[in-house]
Amino acid sequence: MAGGVILVGAGPGDPGLFTVRGREVLTQAEVVVYDRLVDPQILALIPQNAIKIDAGKEAGRHPVPQSEINRMLVQYGGMGKRVVRLKGGDPFLFGRGGEELEALAEAGIPFEVVPGVTSALAAPAYGGIPVTHRTFGSSLHIITGHRRRGEPLEIDFEALVRAGGTLVFLMGVASLPEICAGLLAAGLDPNTPAAVIEGGTTPRQRRISAAAGNLAERAAECRVASPAVSVFGPVCALADQLDWFDALPLKGKRIVVTRSENRAGTLSQRLRLLGADVWECPCIRTAPIAPCPRLTEAVEALERYEWVVFTSPAGVEVFWDHLHRRGKDARALGGRCLGAIGPGTAEALKKHGLLADLTPEIYDGAHLGAALAERAGGRVLLPRAAEGGAALTQALERAGIPYDDIPIYRTVYETAEVAALQAAVAAGTVDAVTFTSASTVRGFLAAVGEEADCSKVLGVCIGEQTAAQARQAGIPVIIAEEATIDALIQAAEKAL
Repeated sequence: MAGGVILVGAGPGDPGLFTVRGREVLTQAEVVVYDRLVDPQILALIPQNAIKIDAGKEAGRHPVPQSEINRMLVQYGGMGKRVVRLKGGDPFLFGRGGEELEALAEAGIPFEVVPGVTSALAAPAYGGIPVTHRTFGSSLHIITGHRRRGEPLEIDFEALVRAGGTLVFLMGVASLPEICAGLLAAGLDPNTPAAVIEGGTTPRQRRISAAAGNLAERAAECRVASPAVSVFGPVCALADQLDWFDALPLKGKRIVVTRSENRAGTLSQRLRLLGADVWECPCIRTAPIAPCPRLTEAVEALERYEWVVFTSPAGVEVFWDHLHRRGKDARALGGRCLGAIGPGTAEALKKHGLLADLTPEIYDGAHLGAALAERAGGRVLLPRAAEGGAALTQALERAGIPYDDIPIYRTVYETAEVAALQAAVAAGTVDAVTFTSASTVRGFLAAVGEEADCSKVLGVCIGEQTAAQARQAGIPVIIAEEATIDALIQAAEKAL
């Protein structure tokens, strides 16, 4: 659609449930009007130059009235812009999507609809409850538990009880006592299995199971808060047996990922698949040194070197960019031996069609230097971070191997989420922090403050040098068996 409004369902909370079509149109949007419950990872897909309008609503608080939302959609849609109306769940299930399209149709604005996964199905599924089952329930009824201020619920409880299927109530936390009372008064057996699922499909999900007769009381005791889904019916008895989400090894554990922003994705995604509540808080950023005359000189005379050795994926990318700017490609490295400090760096080389000739068994500077000492005879080029450790160069010096240690990028410490991170560490709500280098430790400390008490935060470290930096700050640590992301994740699983 060149211009107009696309109504998009953002799903129930888990960003992995956002549809392919939804992602496609969101990344092309010029204006986005979004709701309160849309996951931040989905909002991060919005183009930076797009107009972003928060139209979030909470129970009893509508800072942007529906009439104003309709007006904005008509206004921006009428300007020929690509407008995305991003709504939680599915836009047509109690989402007032129909009302918004009516306003667009009356104004002659073209529109499209991208359905979303609804929490009415997804939250029970993540809580181990199949909403239909051949033995326990052959029909499904989805009801809104929302009521207008000061008015009773407009629900035909007797008809629902007669239907005999699974009942799913959305937006009904405040009215749960009235819902339960209405169902029981209409003849629902008080022993009917029931459940409330809070924060469905997110790492914060809780399932409170009880008989229908005391579900409201149990929910109040557990202080269930919105958003939550209430389910009534025999299918709820299957929850303990079929609850796969709570069984995930890192379910609900809050883990801060401190890798640089452009390299956090894979680690974060894999931790989320294990149930972790991942907080991406990039504490470092790679800043290429430009101009870099020493690197220019080395690139123009690569034949002088027997080895070119990389100590990080970031170093590979900065070097490669510089090579291209000089009008060169992989052929410039012909005849050179290539070294990589670990599998991640070797993989970065492989993406450019190059295979590392050397990767040490233990992935750190000291062991890389020792391995080079056994194999190198000529000059070694080390394009790396300005903050690079001395263990590598010391090993080369002891072996009498000439080298050029050229800083090609700096590690810049980021503190964008300082206040939130400081508060979480102080409150003890962070279970672990992943550290993939000593610089990520320093970046984390710069964010939380050198005086912060980090004694209750577990540092999951990729190697001994990283762990040593964390220990100096009083952070208890565990060390991955290998300096790989796989081993780092395995260490987190074992410790948490």
